[in-house]
Amino acid sequence: MLYILSFLNILLFYNRIYLKEKKNSSTVAPSGPQAVSRRKPSSSSEPPSSSSPGFFGLALFLFLTLDFDQGSPSTASAASSSQNVEITYGTILKLMHEKTKFRLHSHDVPYGSGSGQQSVTSFPNVDDSNSYWIVRPMPDTSTKQGETIPSGTIIRLQHMRTRKWLHSHLHASPISGNLEVSCFGGESESDTGDYWRLIIEGSGKTWKQDQRIRLQHVDTGGYLHSHDKKYARIAGGQQEVCGVREKRADNVWLAAEEGGRSSCTFPEHSPEVLIPSF
Repeated sequence: MLYILSFLNILLFYNRIYLKEKKNSSTVAPSGPQAVSRRKPSSSSEPPSSSSPGFFGLALFLFLTLDFDQGSPSTASAASSSQNVEITYGTILKLMHEKTKFRLHSHDVPYGSGSGQQSVTSFPNVDDSNSYWIVRPMPDTSTKQGETIPSGTIIRLQHMRTRKWLHSHLHASPISGNLEVSCFGGESESDTGDYWRLIIEGSGKTWKQDQRIRLQHVDTGGYLHSHDKKYARIAGGQQEVCGVREKRADNVWLAAEEGGRSSCTFPEHSPEVLIPSF
């Protein structure tokens, strides 16, 4: 509001100057000797009235500058606000692959090779219900829903639509031949192949929205990874998600969208942890 008032004041000020110059230029020249001695302006001097449009241009420029300057803090504030949102146990979120901007995705379609378990890909569109995941703790812990998650914590990610767990093992991924990442199990079935270690990049100590993270699979040591290699048939246009054992730029993810909290509560006695045979 203040910058609008400033613009109006500038506009009115220059408008008064313009009207005054216009009035002076329209005054009838005196007759007689005074008229003979009146000098015409030289070609190098500025016309008295032609500069007035420049005043309005300057005023418009100042307005746009003020408008831009006023908009910048709100944008920075919004970014800062999202970065302060804590990701806790029970948070429903979408994980965005930093390099390609695709979202971690799953659907009730099995792999045609490898384990034959439910496939995991990364998806290009933001508006997709199959890209929501629920952040869960390890079974048999005293962790409560709503608690913050420090870097180094072992977590599980449960696919919201199918209720299966983000999983990995030593099977080869379909396109690149890296470690396959799948969805496996359910509410009463979970094993150590569902365990992922949260690694926060940078100075943050607890997981927050829009914070750069890596997820390292506990059993295989592979980092959750995606790249621009796309499926042609069963998931046309979607990228491969796999595990790789090296830290790369393609290992980094962000909690880009936060969809609230799960209404599910953690059971007092979690299901028995199964040891996979690979």
